[in-house]
Amino acid sequence: MNDSHIPPPLPDGSTDSPPPLPPMPPRPAASDPDRALFQVTEQTRTYPCENCGAQLVFDPTTQNLLCLSCGRSHAIVLDPARRVVEHDLASTMTQLRGLLAAAPPATTSDSEREIVCQSCGGRTTFTGTLTATRCPYCATPIQRDDIHAAPTRLPVDGILPFQVDDTHGREVIEKWINSRWFAPTEFKKYREVGAFTSLYAAYFTYDADTTTSYTGMRGDNYTVTTGSGDNRRTETRTRWSHRSGVVGNNFDDVAVLANTGFDTERVHELEPWPTGQATPFSPEFIAGHLCRTYDLDADQCFPVAQGRINAGIDAAIRRDIGGDHQRINNKDTRYNSLTFKHVLLPIWLLTVIYAGTPFQVFINGVTGEVQGQRPWSKVKIAFAVLAALIVIIAIVAAWAAWA
Repeated sequence: MNDSHIPPPLPDGSTDSPPPLPPMPPRPAASDPDRALFQVTEQTRTYPCENCGAQLVFDPTTQNLLCLSCGRSHAIVLDPARRVVEHDLASTMTQLRGLLAAAPPATTSDSEREIVCQSCGGRTTFTGTLTATRCPYCATPIQRDDIHAAPTRLPVDGILPFQVDDTHGREVIEKWINSRWFAPTEFKKYREVGAFTSLYAAYFTYDADTTTSYTGMRGDNYTVTTGSGDNRRTETRTRWSHRSGVVGNNFDDVAVLANTGFDTERVHELEPWPTGQATPFSPEFIAGHLCRTYDLDADQCFPVAQGRINAGIDAAIRRDIGGDHQRINNKDTRYNSLTFKHVLLPIWLLTVIYAGTPFQVFINGVTGEVQGQRPWSKVKIAFAVLAALIVIIAIVAAWAAWA
């Protein structure tokens, strides 16, 4: 198989011009069409409560917008005809590269932008790929529209809304940290020294239909008896035979994190994500939560997905070969189709600075799965080793006295 980082071409060999990038999803219809307050000059939006004027936030428990001031709930009403759509990887990225080459540098999202809060007048700085935050002065949730709507950015196709709320998230974190016996006491004071927040991380998910022809070897075990008398023994040997064949595989929603700055290995362990539950993107789901757009685009993330696809193909080949052992000598994979979608997935993130080093703990905002880093207390480990030695010495002494 071609393992280069460039996605393989599709089999039809088409040389037609690629289709235009998918348009930004339309704003969803809602029971109150004026619920979102758009600041045109700032290219931002907020969600003031129509009852008391306080700011609405997305509530994972009710899956509605909730006013934390007066308690009024506002339903999020989506167009039932909308669907989470997928895009052809090769043609879409060709189109995007052309747009990026023609765009002035100012259209990228890597620079800082200062926003004036329309509630209190305070200034908030959006840096890099951050697209939703809170005003540091009045806590008003603020969303940027210019990044997701930019013509040189891949639009968000879907979102998996939070289902784990703040209370449940803190309970899960508490249980996880308390089970880390050898974590330093200072680390366990995370409520005082840590930052706990909800955020939507950018992901690309890939669907692939592949056909792979292969050659390999099948190994079948058999036993023989050798020697005689006291030297008589049974040995297991392997008989190898050539095999070849063709396997087909369908991969659905191979998810790859598109943000940097996270412990990628830990975030990967939050899987599986129930991406089948994703809904068409609406900015209302982000209200009150942090959000980031992608740092790495769909082409740049594909090598990670390709590695997982390769592993799945290898597993299918080994099953097809059968026997007790398998060897894959050669394989050639054809991508019959390769599509992607840009989705936002919910994560609760705890960051604790200990001894000058940041430690991150992640919670899957849908399933509650926890993965993270923690420091080790040398003092606690030393005491545990000392206690173990004392117990061993006591047991040996007791056994010696009894003997």
